[in-house]
Amino acid sequence: MLAASAVVLVVVAVRAPSGPASLAQTQTTAAPATVEAVPVKATSTTSTSRSPVLATAAGVASARKFAARRRGVVGFAVLDGQGRMRGVNRSVQFPSASVVKAMLLVATLRRYGHGHLDAKTAQTLTRMIEVSDNDAADAIYRRVGAAGLYRVANAAHARHFRDVGYWASAQLTAADQARFFYNIDKLVPSTHRHFARKLLSSVVSYQRWGIAPVAAHHNMKAFFKGGWRTGITHQVALLIRGNRRVALAVLTSGAPSQAYGEQTIEGIAARVLR
Repeated sequence: MLAASAVVLVVVAVRAPSGPASLAQTQTTAAPATVEAVPVKATSTTSTSRSPVLATAAGVASARKFAARRRGVVGFAVLDGQGRMRGVNRSVQFPSASVVKAMLLVATLRRYGHGHLDAKTAQTLTRMIEVSDNDAADAIYRRVGAAGLYRVANAAHARHFRDVGYWASAQLTAADQARFFYNIDKLVPSTHRHFARKLLSSVVSYQRWGIAPVAAHHNMKAFFKGGWRTGITHQVALLIRGNRRVALAVLTSGAPSQAYGEQTIEGIAARVLR
């Protein structure tokens, strides 16, 4: 839940559920794995050739092979500063679980524009992101609704996002989430950009599995959100080191356990990131 589960720093703690317990597992049927490297528009910060890249073609290729050996359906997408989108099953739709809370955060901040963010809303957003509180997400979704999410999706050039009436069941893809996180700074009004970054970098320790520990190992700043429920484990992040940035989205379904899904996410991150 920028409450509570695609993997390795596992800090022993009781995880709060990431979605209502009554939510049944949504089975995603994936098309045959597709390997894609399609240029897309990405807004880059200043970079120099002297700064080492954060993800390499060899690393992505290794991650594809790893993903193919994992149980269930795995989709991941990597978007770099040159606008290169690479991955596998990039356009397969998955139920969002709590990763969509980052979109709810942005939708709310865009509604405020450059206006003052009241304390109650700030507290609700903080609970929703840092501890993945579902009640907080319910409250925010009642405010922004499907229209707010679609406005964010359109601004992020998402191509396959679909709201189905409840935030945790929205349909999204790895490619669209990579676009969204890569460009999240420009999607948030500048007045609230520091606040959004603070929340997405302050996720509680017991939810800092998957991409986060790999990013820390490579001295990258990580702004991320995870999502999980029965059969679903996702994580999406913007990663920055020096003048470089890269977005990584890993979505999984059908894993035998949440721990297995977390390991899948960390395994992909460990191969992609440098």
